[in-house]
Amino acid sequence: MNIGIPKERTEHESRVALVPGHVGALRNKGYDIMIEKGAGLKAGYPDSAYQDKGVVVVKDFETLAERCEVILAVRAGAAALDGKTMAEKLGEKHILIGMLEPYQPDAAFDALLNNKVTAFSMEMIPRTTRAQSMDVLSSMANLAGYKAVLIGADYSPRMFPMMMTAAGTIPPSNVFVLGVGVAGLQAIATAKRLGAVTSAYDVRPEVREQVTSLGAKFVEFDLESAEGEGGYAKEMDEAFYKKQQALMKDELATKDVVITTANIPGKKAPILITEAMVKGMKKGSVIVDLAAERGGNCALSEAGKTVTRHGVTIAGPLNLPASLAFNASALYSKNITTFLDNLWKKDEKDEIDFEDDIVEATLITKAGKPGSPRIESLIGRKDK
Repeated sequence: MNIGIPKERTEHESRVALVPGHVGALRNKGYDIMIEKGAGLKAGYPDSAYQDKGVVVVKDFETLAERCEVILAVRAGAAALDGKTMAEKLGEKHILIGMLEPYQPDAAFDALLNNKVTAFSMEMIPRTTRAQSMDVLSSMANLAGYKAVLIGADYSPRMFPMMMTAAGTIPPSNVFVLGVGVAGLQAIATAKRLGAVTSAYDVRPEVREQVTSLGAKFVEFDLESAEGEGGYAKEMDEAFYKKQQALMKDELATKDVVITTANIPGKKAPILITEAMVKGMKKGSVIVDLAAERGGNCALSEAGKTVTRHGVTIAGPLNLPASLAFNASALYSKNITTFLDNLWKKDEKDEIDFEDDIVEATLITKAGKPGSPRIESLIGRKDK
């Protein structure tokens, strides 16, 4: 069986789905591997690094699709700029695995269904112990949390650590992290390593121990828990968010850098910081909004831009993991190759185990039909 690695064509995407370091294990399992010319270059992996491992470099995606049965991508489906074009070049023989963004109808899904492609979405990996090594969202969130703190430190006019000098003592910065998921925990750890006084808040009080274990203060408000499925926060009503905003206003007024990380898969990000709250913050303070791509946790965030409003710098970076493409690709490559290994029935090579819970959860299309009633409701295609 041949595995193909396409070149990513989506703006801001510099990752590659397979790194040279994972080629050997796949070849030992009987796979032949091909990669589109230049696919790994932006991530720091030249074609020669793949060729040294026995990978065949092909000139274009059409050749890859013609010669390979399995396509491993970073972005495909609705997540890719060329998702529809890619899907139209695949057929019934193909298995497509990547991040597909299967949360709304898209022409790419219609093409996958029409062409009877078997497609799996890595964002749908369940948050279970067995699936941890395949959890792309956690892998990428770790990197995003780290990079967000560096962005905050770069834009802030204040140093993070306390420093004693002959000219006087420089007090440490105050960093506040909103949302204590994987990205938030990494942001806390990074801010602490840089010497900042760090605090955090989450709608799930159950994460207090994780925050304090990193040496940060857990800020508590008088609100109900919003613990959702799989460790994610659930979407709450408007009254909850208004009360949350009112309680948080005074907390934000004392902070130098605020990192917001509140995301709900497939939903618009909740507004945690209103314009009035920004007005109440110190001049020169910084907000780094990791949810900017989904509408933002700050009402004044602009996706892909850094703006200054009421004396506060507000950064809305897009796809932060891709800015650390070398490491992000290595993590993603491990996630996706582990998923590939889990895909098959244990005693029947090349036979997909559709009864496996991880395979079942990630299946988007199969034989011209959506993978499940839930996926059908998301991508808007009815069984025929």
